[in-house]
Amino acid sequence: MQPLEGFRVLDLTHVLAGPCATHHLRCLGAEVIKVERPQTGDPMRALAIHPELDGVPPGFRALNAGKKSVVIDLATDEGRANVLRLAESADVFVENFRPGVAKRLGLGADDVRTVRPDIVYCSISGWGQDGPNSARGAYDHVIQAATGMMALQGSDPDAPPVKVGFPVVDIATGISAAEAILAALIRRLRGDKAPITLDVSMVDSALALMSGPAAATLATGKAPDRVGNRGF
Repeated sequence: MQPLEGFRVLDLTHVLAGPCATHHLRCLGAEVIKVERPQTGDPMRALAIHPELDGVPPGFRALNAGKKSVVIDLATDEGRANVLRLAESADVFVENFRPGVAKRLGLGADDVRTVRPDIVYCSISGWGQDGPNSARGAYDHVIQAATGMMALQGSDPDAPPVKVGFPVVDIATGISAAEAILAALIRRLRGDKAPITLDVSMVDSALALMSGPAAATLATGKAPDRVGNRGF
């Protein structure tokens, strides 16, 4: 028996960070129901289509294999009602819209708790659910730049910043969200019935990956040197 067998996750995420989070839960045995928009579905479906793979690119398969998919138009009353109907039997609800969008759709934490009071509600965003940057959009490379991750890459101090060659922040955020959800489920198993709302941000996850340089910068006020391919 897998650890999360019997748990149901309602997945309203798209692209990378959110699907990565629910992918880890699915790998641990949870049933994941992925809600996708009509006609286009998750935008990752449209990237680098390979005809020999039945129109499902490897990047999409990597983080969505084994999930169940349902098409729902969240902008309609019927769509909202269908999502809430699914939420009645879900243990976890995950979304990665910009802050405020889920609430505007009638699918915020309080809305979902009207049908499932004990649900674990997880929101994933670039900058967090509140604060001066919360309304800003964010992609992996934007957060890499904003946190100084790009400035650490390469060995020439006079060269431009260098991006990490894969979406490291998205994946780190997905893993962080999965970890937070697992901790919340442990609380539930221990009998804690208090509302649980998780706020997982890409910027926090990026800084967690950079804990050493980030802590040194906060302590000294001095930006860290580039290390390139040298061991620290």
